[in-house]
Amino acid sequence: MAGLIPFNWRNSNLTRTNTGTGFEDFYNMLDDFFSDGLMPSRNLMRDSFKLDILNNDNEYLVEAELPGIKKEEIALNTEDENLCITVTRADNDAKNDRNYIHRERRITSMSRRIRLADAKLDAIKAKLEEGVLTITIPKDVKVSSSHKIDIE
Repeated sequence: MAGLIPFNWRNSNLTRTNTGTGFEDFYNMLDDFFSDGLMPSRNLMRDSFKLDILNNDNEYLVEAELPGIKKEEIALNTEDENLCITVTRADNDAKNDRNYIHRERRITSMSRRIRLADAKLDAIKAKLEEGVLTITIPKDVKVSSSHKIDIE
């Protein structure tokens, strides 16, 4: 057990005693396999707000967690067959009567896009209640266009 290498040794201040053995690429592969880099598009550190999408019989129900967000800071748009949810928030509560030496402001912008091929995009309803944005999207009932083809 004396030759164990700590997990994710590249990110620590520890130095390796067995460098030059030819196994560096193998150790790098192991570190990469067990790190958060498996799914770079869904990393919790840089992820935006969370969505739940339910597929009911005649509608889609989208629930987005937006705690502390006001409805004026949310923009809902449809573009082609996509529903776009954008949140833009700026902390601009500057108090001019104070004598700041240093002040930092935070501007946050998050966006999510949902593809909805069989939805009535002109009949979408949305409601913001207790930090949860609920969007109801009715489904567009499509008539089946299948028919039998006779072979000559």
